[in-house]
Amino acid sequence: MSSFLHRLFTWGKAEAHAAMDKLEDPTRMAEQGIRDLQADQVKAMEGLAQIKAQTVRLRRDSTQEKETATGYERKAMLLLQKAQSGALATAEAERLATEALAKRDGALERARLLEADLHKMEAMTAQLEGNVQKIRSQIGKWENELRSLKARAQVGQATRKLNEQLAKVNGDGTIAMLERMKDKVATEESLAEAYGDLAAVETSVDAEIDRVLSQPAAAADSLAALKQKMGL
Repeated sequence: MSSFLHRLFTWGKAEAHAAMDKLEDPTRMAEQGIRDLQADQVKAMEGLAQIKAQTVRLRRDSTQEKETATGYERKAMLLLQKAQSGALATAEAERLATEALAKRDGALERARLLEADLHKMEAMTAQLEGNVQKIRSQIGKWENELRSLKARAQVGQATRKLNEQLAKVNGDGTIAMLERMKDKVATEESLAEAYGDLAAVETSVDAEIDRVLSQPAAAADSLAALKQKMGL
């Protein structure tokens, strides 16, 4: 049971470390940041489109109100002209002209309010367009930096692996192995030299024996005669 709990604890710790590595991965964090900016850009573009649509509508409504005001003013002038020509009673013409001018003033007031809203919308449009441009510029900057960092990361990883391999080659274990190999080679060379000396000794003894045996018989007889003469 304790063995199972130990394995379970080890697995949980490994999973937690893996999760932390994922959270702390700068590449993934940068990519997520770019995706968030892109989402913000989409929302900003949608908001910009809506504001521009409202701006177009306000401008159209303001123009229509101004045209309406101009129309009522023209009608008031025609009514006064009719009264002057006698085609319409002066009192009636002035009453209707006054009503027309009141409608003109109402249209002008609505046009003024619409223009005020229009100016606000245009200011908001300019500000939102600036924000969209900033987001777009930031996305481009981050994408370029991310590409550069990825390339540098690949080079760094390759360099690290190469340095690790070089470190292993120059490590204590490799040096010890080379030293053992040197000792072995030196031992083999010493044994070879020793066997060579033994072979040389055996060869010299054989050479001396052969030399003695190869002396001429006359020389041996002369030596024997000399020994007999000397009583040896």
